[in-house]
Amino acid sequence: MRFVVLGAGAVGGVIGGRLRQFGHEVVLVARGRHLEAIQSNGLTVVSASGTVTVDVHAVADPVEAELRAGDVVILATKSQDTEAALDSLAGAESRDFAVACAQNGVRNEESALRRFADVYGICVMAPTAHSDPGVVEAHSSPVSGILDVGRYPSGTDEVAERIAEAFSDSTFVSVARPDIMRWKYRKLTMNLFNALQALVGRGSWPDDLVSAISHEGEAVLDAAGIDVVTREEDRERRGNLLTVSAAGTGERSGGSSWQSLSRGLGSIETDYLNGEIVLLGRLNGVPTPANALLQRLASRAARRKAPPGSLSPEDLLAMLG
Repeated sequence: MRFVVLGAGAVGGVIGGRLRQFGHEVVLVARGRHLEAIQSNGLTVVSASGTVTVDVHAVADPVEAELRAGDVVILATKSQDTEAALDSLAGAESRDFAVACAQNGVRNEESALRRFADVYGICVMAPTAHSDPGVVEAHSSPVSGILDVGRYPSGTDEVAERIAEAFSDSTFVSVARPDIMRWKYRKLTMNLFNALQALVGRGSWPDDLVSAISHEGEAVLDAAGIDVVTREEDRERRGNLLTVSAAGTGERSGGSSWQSLSRGLGSIETDYLNGEIVLLGRLNGVPTPANALLQRLASRAARRKAPPGSLSPEDLLAMLG
């Protein structure tokens, strides 16, 4: 089984780097200076357990990987880049490869299934970062993350089992789950706070604001009849597996949305996190003012390339009314 990691940034880079480190065949799809650095010097994975540089094949376009039957494409782009990533796969000679979505949000698998028959969801619990070209950081050690996997929309098969086995061989904890989307919806409720962290930083958040964001998410999923694992199940799964520690440039400053603003990327995946709750709320008649506010402000901050932490919690509360 060969892994083609499409989007070798923080999450994709750590997944691909660890797989290659432990002997799996890997191709990374990257771009710009990051691609040039990997092609010249390999990919460096930094963690509290040590720094390792792996010699790994890297290309600018998945077509260059010459995708073939039996490959697994690990889609690790941000959700707002999913359609472009799937477009880039359209030129492949073969369509007999699997697509596994290692992404936040719950719509990526659906998009992939429009184009490819064999689609898998990966519930990613892995604190990672990427700032310097050719370098990614794993901020949990010795376990780099939890990467449970299942066939989309449900079920498991030999491919899911083999993916989970490869992850388990490569510093991750992973099992094949027939109900992977129940886990990804629970992860979605946790990702609702990504925009809040990006906008106001990691300090104390007003209880009223936190409660409103969380309550809206739970109410919307309940109204939509979506089956979600409980918070207790999620806590039991995580247990003490993730040991977050400093790596590389130091303590991890923030999550994926914080990193998007910090790097001035001009886009952010909030439309597929808080925006998912807003969408489901509108479809099911459930008001979602707190999540709609975060969606609007985070998108505006990304467009303006505002730095993370540019608002105060008091500003947000005042806007929410």
